[in-house]
Amino acid sequence: MSATGLEVFDKTIQTANIWVDEIMEELGPDRQNAWHVLTAVLRTLRDRLPPDLAAHLGAQLPLIVRGAYYDQYRPSTTPESTRSLDEFLGKIGEKMQFSRPVDTADALRVVCEVLAHHVEPGQMKKVLDALPDEIRQAARPQRSIH
Repeated sequence: MSATGLEVFDKTIQTANIWVDEIMEELGPDRQNAWHVLTAVLRTLRDRLPPDLAAHLGAQLPLIVRGAYYDQYRPSTTPESTRSLDEFLGKIGEKMQFSRPVDTADALRVVCEVLAHHVEPGQMKKVLDALPDEIRQAARPQRSIH
């Protein structure tokens, strides 16, 4: 029996929950906080990427995550010129200001590990290659999530 009556909604909720669970494994058992981490990092990445690349990444996200990813997106103002890791992490922190404190470097790393696990490898390479070296090094997944 379908929880929502629509298979597409059930599938996206299930997939989004898997992503959130993977974040919780690393950052703690607070589901709402894991969702805030996911959306903060994705939106910060989105705003740093050229619009075409941001759209290609967005197309690989679960429908419900994609909606959060595109919320308040203004492609005419992107890509942002953020060059330093500190500035990039600061932008993540601004987006997480009303949630439980999480180290923004850990948030970036964990979300990128989840992305690397679920999106096409070539897509993740393109995303990382579009970032300045200092940010790319911090975003590069340290481990594979299974």
